[in-house]
Amino acid sequence: MQLITVSGPPSSGKTAVILHLVKGLQEVGKMCGVIKLDCLGTEDDLLYQRAGILCKTGLSGNLCPDHYFASNIDDCIRWGENNCLDILLIESAGLCNRCSPHLHDIKAICVIDNLMGVNTPRKIGPMLKMADIVVVTKGDVVSQAEREVFSFRVRQANPKAVIMQINGITGQGCHELSLIVIKEEETDFDHMKLRFNMPAAICSFCLGETKIGEQYHIGNTKRMGSE
Repeated sequence: MQLITVSGPPSSGKTAVILHLVKGLQEVGKMCGVIKLDCLGTEDDLLYQRAGILCKTGLSGNLCPDHYFASNIDDCIRWGENNCLDILLIESAGLCNRCSPHLHDIKAICVIDNLMGVNTPRKIGPMLKMADIVVVTKGDVVSQAEREVFSFRVRQANPKAVIMQINGITGQGCHELSLIVIKEEETDFDHMKLRFNMPAAICSFCLGETKIGEQYHIGNTKRMGSE
């Protein structure tokens, strides 16, 4: 089985890209499945089901979606193998722009859109900077100059990635993406490792504290200072 991670900020078009990508992969006889990870709720699983795509949903609740992803990846792989999938795509929540859901030697896709602003690529961490493929969506609602400037900023943030312009509505560009995916070999799951460490989050608020004030802050905290 081949594993692919798909990350990106909210409403950037991850699900739309995956729908068109899987359609292209199914046309060449690939059995695909999707695991949708989110925080509080999602209806994307209904979109996958309507498209006839095998889908499983996982909600992290009050946990960091990155930590939820890392602690459940083994179960995700077993689910894919039990369903005899050729390709398993895991759609990460990817909310804080510091997320790190990519794994070594496993194809990593980051989806962002042209409406985020030209300075956004430099504000996104490992989710973008360590992706193999950066898919840029919503290019049909901006000018050619804006698309080129945005792609240039993406190239500055991640010089090694393949940058692709894809239309999430029509699916234009997804055929080329499917060709890249098909070339990949089966994934070795024996020694999986994150490409970058996750955001640090062990403090009093992580343990359920709700009171505000320095006297209540313990653990891993970071203060700006007032001087």
